[in-house]
Amino acid sequence: MMSFIKVILQTIKVFIIFTGCTVLFYYGIMWITEEYQNNHRYDEPEGAALKVSNPVREENSTWFDRLKLFYLNGE
Repeated sequence: MMSFIKVILQTIKVFIIFTGCTVLFYYGIMWITEEYQNNHRYDEPEGAALKVSNPVREENSTWFDRLKLFYLNGE
């Protein structure tokens, strides 16, 4: 009988620890999401930013040339 009570108490202890860790993880993820929610990734850069790429605007480029460009640059 004593062994059965110990098993039940151990099970309850594991359940409480698991539930506590799950709640802590959930609120941690919610806090991180809230922190980065207002981070505007696509705003205009400030300062001395330079444009890195220039799109190709060739009028006589074929679909094969565009496909080669896609495979070479991944664009």
